[in-house]
Amino acid sequence: MSSVLYDVPGPKARRVSLIGSIVGIIVIGGLLAWAVSTLAQQGIFEAKRWAVFQIPDVWSLLGSGILATLSAAAVAAVIAFPLGLLVCLMRISDVAWIRIPTRIVLEFLRGMPVVLMMFFVLLVFATGSFVAVVAGLVLYNSAIFAEIIRAGIQSLPKGQREAGLAIGLTSFQSRLSIELPQAIRRMLPSLVAQLVVLLKDTSLGYIVSYEELLRKVQIMADFLGPQYLFPVFFVAAAIYIAINVAVSRLAIWIERRGSKKAAGGVAHVPAEGIAAK
Repeated sequence: MSSVLYDVPGPKARRVSLIGSIVGIIVIGGLLAWAVSTLAQQGIFEAKRWAVFQIPDVWSLLGSGILATLSAAAVAAVIAFPLGLLVCLMRISDVAWIRIPTRIVLEFLRGMPVVLMMFFVLLVFATGSFVAVVAGLVLYNSAIFAEIIRAGIQSLPKGQREAGLAIGLTSFQSRLSIELPQAIRRMLPSLVAQLVVLLKDTSLGYIVSYEELLRKVQIMADFLGPQYLFPVFFVAAAIYIAINVAVSRLAIWIERRGSKKAAGGVAHVPAEGIAAK
């Protein structure tokens, strides 16, 4: 019995893997215990340092930062994904004068730092900080989305496209109605991972004075003092993790719902009907 990617490990390999896992857990546990002990000696876990979160104004400030983060991420995602689809179709076009320039633009956008794009939009077009953040995220992530979807299309069997052309579809119709839906479903984990990256990249907005969550946390830490630095940033990190986990779970739910609909939409033709045909 063997796996698709590798041979199934034997008893000795499983024993070595188990020992390595146990050692790894012990090492990680030791490092965590050392870190907690060090923080405790510095008084990080004193109640007075965490009592600041009982103040309503603190949560009001964090709430406005969360809202700004989610607003920028949502607007950027809504624009970047369809734009990425369009750019992907241009990137794989059969027309050379469309495909080649699109490829050059994609490589340029993928190689540019997101912060630099935000600065460019802010300074050259004299926009507000929100527009600069959204534009930078859209430019970069639309290029990444396009490449992810293109990889999904290229991973499909060639027979999918040939079947579409054989039934009279044009090249564009085959891409749009047959290949794109399959590619998006196949690459959904990568697309979700990029959405999480997009959400985290909103934290770069503080550089262009956009008051998202990280900017609000910095303002709060400067106002409260260095003794509250760890609690404030710890809570901010927990909020980021919670949002990212929620996005990932939502994507998993959408994927499962789509799979159930696809399975439920398959027509069951009776045997008599098949025989009659």
